[in-house]
Amino acid sequence: MANPTTSLPLYERIARKNTIARAIELSILSLLLSLLAYRILSFQDHGFSWLWASLCESWFAFIWVLTVSTKWNQVEYKTYPQRVLQRKPELPPVDMFVTTADPVLEPPILTVNTVLSLLALDYPADKLACYVSDDGGSPLTFYSIVEASKFAKLWVPFCKKYSIQVRAPFRYFSGESMSSQDTSAQFQQDWKKMKDEYEQLSQKIEDASKGSIPCELTGEFADFKNIQRRNHASIVKVIWENKEAGNANGGVPHLVYISREKRPKHPHHFKAGAMNVLTRVSGVMTNAPFMLNVDCDMYVNNPQIVLHALCLLLGMKSDKDCAFVQFPQHFYDGLKDDPFGNQLAVLFEYLVRGLAGIQGPLYGGTGCFHRRKVIYGLSPFDEEISGKLSDESLQKTFGNSMEFNKSAAQILSGSKNGLDLWIDDRGRPHRTDNPGERLEINHLHTDPARVSGLRALRRACDDDPAEKVGHRASRNTSQPEKPAHLDTGREAPVQAMPGLPLGPPMGPTVGEPALLIPVAIFITYNLYTLSEYLRAGLSARAWWNNQRMWRITAMTAWLFGVFSVILKLLGLSETVFEVTQKEQSSTNNSDDDNANVGRFTFDESPIFIPATTVLLVNLTALVIAILGFQPVAHGGDRSGIGEVIFSSCVVLCLWAFLKGLFGKGKYGIPLATVYKSGALALLFVNLSRWT
Repeated sequence: MANPTTSLPLYERIARKNTIARAIELSILSLLLSLLAYRILSFQDHGFSWLWASLCESWFAFIWVLTVSTKWNQVEYKTYPQRVLQRKPELPPVDMFVTTADPVLEPPILTVNTVLSLLALDYPADKLACYVSDDGGSPLTFYSIVEASKFAKLWVPFCKKYSIQVRAPFRYFSGESMSSQDTSAQFQQDWKKMKDEYEQLSQKIEDASKGSIPCELTGEFADFKNIQRRNHASIVKVIWENKEAGNANGGVPHLVYISREKRPKHPHHFKAGAMNVLTRVSGVMTNAPFMLNVDCDMYVNNPQIVLHALCLLLGMKSDKDCAFVQFPQHFYDGLKDDPFGNQLAVLFEYLVRGLAGIQGPLYGGTGCFHRRKVIYGLSPFDEEISGKLSDESLQKTFGNSMEFNKSAAQILSGSKNGLDLWIDDRGRPHRTDNPGERLEINHLHTDPARVSGLRALRRACDDDPAEKVGHRASRNTSQPEKPAHLDTGREAPVQAMPGLPLGPPMGPTVGEPALLIPVAIFITYNLYTLSEYLRAGLSARAWWNNQRMWRITAMTAWLFGVFSVILKLLGLSETVFEVTQKEQSSTNNSDDDNANVGRFTFDESPIFIPATTVLLVNLTALVIAILGFQPVAHGGDRSGIGEVIFSSCVVLCLWAFLKGLFGKGKYGIPLATVYKSGALALLFVNLSRWT
């Protein structure tokens, strides 16, 4: 008789009840369509401004259709990690990837904390391997990882002994995450010892960043001597090998450092290229069937994250039903009320849950568990591979590395779950099934398409046990999912950009019954989105901050993104990936910093010109309307109170830029930007008066 415990499902798919939300969304859509119908029926009585407004509202209606279809079927997944342990006595190996690119912009202490949180996961240590990709080829990063491995031998047992929840030391010792479940004298003693050890580790890394790494770069640092960041051979170093197979608490997982080969005239494809190399190197070293990738400034705040992911990856009826499991990002040390609208809490709460209901979200670039054979290009429409794969077909797909082709064949045929590491007396990694042959690790990045699944290829990998966990993604994209992806990453600003009182009205005037339509859209949409924020546990101020930031982002980053794509398509420009500055949060903020929290800073970048121009145009329009200088358009029409109200809303959305016009230093908009924006605004105002 089957064990009832092992026959229980590993996860539950729970559909959210959102009947009221659906009714409101359909009401807004009906109002938008009604407004478009009114535009069409009265088009002959109006001019260019009416056409422009009609085009804008048509676009907003289209976006709203995408939004409604995306959020229509929101689901949650409840996972049962303990059932994985009961059902799978032999847990599958998992390879974990951490990517970093610049030791200055991405301080090694952040990478160290991310690595430590992964090494301390609640999973058999001999089943885990952590690979750190250093695209900067930095001896400082390598030194930091080596020192972290020494600290990990103390940190990992401490976390497992006392069931610590947050296993990134800098967060745990910040005080916010300190465990209070054990107040014994032994715990207090161990806690103090670990805190002292971590402070020593942090000090070592800080001292090393100031130049205390051995200047001669000998021994294990010899490979970094005279290294050029964009021109060097590959470096693969096994920092720690776990040899305690079969022991669930067997020390620290495998830890491997990788700095891939780079050549000046060869494209390296940024993070996608790094992931490609991580996949290939891990394929010939541990070859786990599942892979987790995280950014260097991301830590895992649930030590059972692997088990939660396996609930979905192993719980599906077929491997074809789930290619990867994407965990949402949650941000630590976020500013109150999200003044810059970048925490994306509501997006994850509703839009991504909706995507999960139509076969799953897009790969978010981090915090994702991949099925290795999918990354190797196995389509859900492919027949199950049985028997031996031909050497010719393997070489055509994956290149000439015999070792990698052998491991790829094992993964694609499902004949083996993983491999063991073996290190020779010179510190070189080998495979246990062929210890006489050295791994082929050179020229690993020369063809990023060879691992075909990576061609398409913030801060905490969050799986709060109190929340519904995870989003799974199927390996085929359904027709309704494709257009829904167009709307991923944004909310639709349904209300049209306010009309400018510089000429004829852009909407129904006071006294027309049709005026009720845009008024109803404006009120209904804003109350609806406000309710979403309140239901998600956020404040009304957070809602307003996000509303204004969506519009500011559309006028700046998205606009320049469109230009960038157009230039790339025309062959006039190439896409450049820039690493963003990441900083360790500090509790010693100055009074000046606290007083200016949430304020915009400006520089001479052209990205600020569009928003500044829009602000100046709307300010000009308000002055003209209030002082009565507005010219009478053909037919005797003038802009009404609606246009004045909507232009006022634009100014409120751009209030930070208005303050920037009078600000000083980094909080003020540079005069060069003001002059350029002023010239564009003057041109637009005169063009509007002429039309």
